[in-house]
Amino acid sequence: MKQHKLIFGGLLALSLFTMSGCTKDFKETNTDPNRMPEARPELLLESAIYSAVKANQTRALRLTHELMQVHVTTINSDEIHRYIIRPSESDYMWNAWYLQMTNFRDMYETAKKLRNLPNQTYYDSYMGMALIMDTWLASLATDTYGDVPYTDANKGRSDNLYQPTFDRQQVIYDSMFHKLEEANTLLAQNIALPAANLVRDPLFAGNISQWRKFGNSLYLRLLLRASDRPESNAVVKIKEICETNTALYPLMNSNAESAVLRFTTTAPFVSAFNTYRDYDFNGDNGLTQFFINTLNNWADPRLTKWANTVGGVYEGIPSGYAPGQQPERMSSYNAALKNEPLLGNILNYAEVQFMLAEASLKGYFNGTSQTYYNNGVNNAITFWGLAVPVDHLLNPAITWVDAETTEQKMEKIITQKYFTLFFTDFQSWYEHRRTGYPVLPVGPGVQNNGEMPARLQYPVSVQSLNRTNYDAAVSAMGGDQINVKVWWQKD
Repeated sequence: MKQHKLIFGGLLALSLFTMSGCTKDFKETNTDPNRMPEARPELLLESAIYSAVKANQTRALRLTHELMQVHVTTINSDEIHRYIIRPSESDYMWNAWYLQMTNFRDMYETAKKLRNLPNQTYYDSYMGMALIMDTWLASLATDTYGDVPYTDANKGRSDNLYQPTFDRQQVIYDSMFHKLEEANTLLAQNIALPAANLVRDPLFAGNISQWRKFGNSLYLRLLLRASDRPESNAVVKIKEICETNTALYPLMNSNAESAVLRFTTTAPFVSAFNTYRDYDFNGDNGLTQFFINTLNNWADPRLTKWANTVGGVYEGIPSGYAPGQQPERMSSYNAALKNEPLLGNILNYAEVQFMLAEASLKGYFNGTSQTYYNNGVNNAITFWGLAVPVDHLLNPAITWVDAETTEQKMEKIITQKYFTLFFTDFQSWYEHRRTGYPVLPVGPGVQNNGEMPARLQYPVSVQSLNRTNYDAAVSAMGGDQINVKVWWQKD
C-alpha cells in the first residue's frame, strides 16, 4: 500500500490534485487504490485523518520547526533556517492535502445521499465531520500558498476538470466559515453513530458533542486569523461565539476535548516517525538557543518530554548561522517523541484559551484576558501529563502584568502559544506571520533580507500543467515569491 500511495502521489501531481480519470470502458480496472468509489463515510474518515496528520508531522519536522527555530540543522547545505526554500518543497503538502480533501468531500457527498435512507439519519453527523476536516485541510492549503484551487478543486473524476481556477483567499475564507456554520448546525442535532462505527473515529470515538466543539474551535482559529481584515466581519462573529451566543457555539472546555490523533505503536495506527531511525528523526538537528533558553527561563517541565540533556543541562545552538559555520549539536529531540501520541495534535484546549486571551485583549468580546492566558499556560503543561510547577505563573518571564502594553501582552500570549503548537503542522509559522511573535533572533547567515517567508511558492507541476490559471493567480496575488503576503497578512 505504501508503494501504491507513492505512485498515486505522482499521478496526483500530474493531474493537479484530482482523482485519476476513469473512462466507461475502464470503470472496473482503472480504480484508485487509495479510495473506493462511494466508499462509506466511516471508512474514509479514519484513513483520511491518519494520512493527513502523518503528512503534516513530516513537514512540521522538516519545514515549520526549521523556520520557527524549534531546531536547526547542522548540515550546511540545508538552508531552510536561512529562509532559503526551494520550490520543490511545495509539492509534497500540496499533493497530500488535496488528496485527502477529495476524500473528505466525497465523504460529505456520500453521507448526504445515505442520510435519506431508512434509519440512516446519523449520516448527518458524518456530514458535519467531513465539513470540519475539509475546512481544516483547505485552511492549511490557502494559509500556506495564498490563492489556491478551491471551488473547482477535486473535480477530475466527477467533472473531468483537470485545470481548476484559483479562488481568492478571501472567497475561500468566506466559504470555510459557511461550512463550519453548516457543520455546527448538523452536529447540534447530536445524532449518535452506531456502536460498531465508534472505533472508526480516531479523534473522538464518535462523541458528536466533542466534534462540534472541535469545529467551533477551528472556526475561532480561522476567524482570529482573518480578524485584521474588516471585510471578513470576523470580529462580529468572534463576539457572537465568545459572548452573545455561546450556547450555540460550544468550544473545547478541557484538555480531554482536544483534537488529537493519539497514535499507538501498532500498525497502521502509528506516527509518521514510527519507522524512523533515531538518526533520521534528529541525527542532524539540534534544538535552538531560542527554544531551549525560553523553556529554561520558564523552568518549563515540557523540556523533560521534548529534549535530551548534554552534560546534565539543556543547551541549544544558534539558528541562522553563517555558511560554513555550523555549530556542534547540543540538546536534541527526545527519541521517545517518535511514538508520542500527542504529536498527532490538530487543535488543543490550551490553544483555544490563548485565542480567547488574544480576542478579549483586543476587545473583540468582554472577557478576562489574564484568566484565559493563565488557563492556557497551565493546560499547555498538563496536556503533556505533567504537573505545573509551584508558583509557575509568578515567574517574571511568564506572569501577566496589567500595567504592560497590549503589545507586551500579545507577545506573551503568542510566545506561549508557539510552544503549545509543538509539532502542529504549520500553525506556529502562520501565527508568526500574522502577529510577528514570537520575536525570533536573526542569525548572520539568514538570507531573504532577514524577512520571514510569507508563503510557499506554487508547486512546479501546477506551473507547468495549469499554466493559464496559474498565471491568473500569480497576477492577482502580485507574484509567486515567498515574500508575497496572503490576504489576511496584508497591511
